[in-house]
Amino acid sequence: MVNYIYRFEKVLTVREQEKNETEIAYKESVKSFEDIAMRLYELLKKKENLLQFQQERLTIGSSIDEIHHYARFIDSLEKTIADVQQKVAQARIKMNWYEEKLLEKNLEVRKFEKMREKDFKLFQQEQDRIEGIFLDEISSLTYNKKEIR
Repeated sequence: MVNYIYRFEKVLTVREQEKNETEIAYKESVKSFEDIAMRLYELLKKKENLLQFQQERLTIGSSIDEIHHYARFIDSLEKTIADVQQKVAQARIKMNWYEEKLLEKNLEVRKFEKMREKDFKLFQQEQDRIEGIFLDEISSLTYNKKEIR
């Protein structure tokens, strides 16, 4: 019996490797996005707590210098938040891009796997046909030997 060899096996292997590399890059982009988003959350929480603290200090009473200090700090915090929001948006775009690429690679690999399945099925049918012909020949030879005797 002949062993089955898929003619696009090397291409499939390369496509699977590309898919795995893209999957790793996607996971890294997701991690990066999560880290930056967490940093943004922490900054927003810090700003919220600071505003709440400042409000409490205003009800108790605070100096003008203290009010200016907190106002400058909040302005600085808002600039940092805006910067981090841009980074979050960029990380989201990068993550979505890698997700698209990963879906494309998965689809390519799946197509080659489907082709291999169909090719293997055709190979099996051909092997079964050849085996049937071989068995027919053997039975004919056996019958002819019995007839000759």
